Amino acid sequence: MQTNLADFIRDTPEGQEADGILRKCTHCGMCTATCPTYLLLSDELDGPRGRIYLIKQVLEGATPTARTQLHLDRCLTCRACETTCPSGVQYGRLADIGRRVVEQRVARGPFESAWRWLLNTVIPQPALFNSLLFMGRLARPLLPPSLSRKIPRGTAVESWPKASHARKMLVLDGCVQPSLSPNTNAAAARVLDRLGIALARAPGAGCCGAVTFHLNRQEAALDTMRKTIDAWWPHIESGAEAIVMTASGCGVTVKDYGHHLAHDPAYAAKAQRVSELTKDISEVIAAEWHRLREAGGGRREAAKSRIAFHSPCSLQHGLKQQGKVESLLAELGYELTPVPDSHLCCGSAGTYSILQPELSRRLRENKIAALTSGQPAAILTANIGCQMHLQSATDLPVRHWIEGLDEILGSDLRT
Repeated sequence: MQTNLADFIRDTPEGQEADGILRKCTHCGMCTATCPTYLLLSDELDGPRGRIYLIKQVLEGATPTARTQLHLDRCLTCRACETTCPSGVQYGRLADIGRRVVEQRVARGPFESAWRWLLNTVIPQPALFNSLLFMGRLARPLLPPSLSRKIPRGTAVESWPKASHARKMLVLDGCVQPSLSPNTNAAAARVLDRLGIALARAPGAGCCGAVTFHLNRQEAALDTMRKTIDAWWPHIESGAEAIVMTASGCGVTVKDYGHHLAHDPAYAAKAQRVSELTKDISEVIAAEWHRLREAGGGRREAAKSRIAFHSPCSLQHGLKQQGKVESLLAELGYELTPVPDSHLCCGSAGTYSILQPELSRRLRENKIAALTSGQPAAILTANIGCQMHLQSATDLPVRHWIEGLDEILGSDLRT
């Protein structure tokens, strides 16, 4: 694709990156076949190729409109198009650049601006989010079913192992996961404890910055990333061998810290190191799988359980871990039911389910139909946003797969 970027961006780092990405695109259109919003709306401008054209026009000097912004807002940033693209176009990074430019030039209405401000204020702040969630749970019996289903019930917090091991890894607490699914990280810690690995939490490392970044408050998100790096850095210097992600959506963002802070002389090297150390919990377990099998993890105690696995977009398209969790679950003895169109998004996508409720609902309905088509007894996944989004639309239990692994291994398993 030929480009002629405007003066305002041509010689900037963002402009140079966007130019390289645009020039890779060959207009083939293969991406449209796997784009969830294009499949729903059949509008070229609601598919990756059309959005690339919109971004190109803006970067070449065209004046963006509210319509331009709408088509970019409708994008889930699921990155299925990247998995499909034969030319390796990094659409997600181009979308970040385009959205930032459009956000600076197209004013949002007062209601929409206030709503986005509220989301950015509440979600990345665990204490504030937890307080509002507590009040929501108190009011749950008084709410209509359509709303009460969106407020998860409280869960008893299980034990975090106290053992100390020579091998240490860090874990990201996350902003909403400690309140919505507090046993996910605890289960990961227990599984790693059985392998002789201590999983540590660093005070101050809560939100990864993803929510703020994708609400187009990118400078504020970079500040969050710097604070998270600062919280982790003493542990890294003392020998932490990995930073474990139990929410794949956070994992994609932290994996990109090196890219986001590449032009910050004070943080570029640290951010790159953090990106290199970051691993999804599935990568950690896969690397230690032979030890789990030797210790009894291959006992196939799950053989009677039929489950459907929802692979989050952030896991399969962002982290490129397609099929890894499914293989681990099959090794454990789970009977995995088929999931048609497993590459398509469930509609959660961070704050997308709040900001684009109608499209998100349609995507969720399609995903629930696909996940339940094989009549599973439960649904397992790998990202807190997907977990909560799906649970609000089904009576089947929806949990993180690491909790299932923890249960199968049992409290008596030791290395």
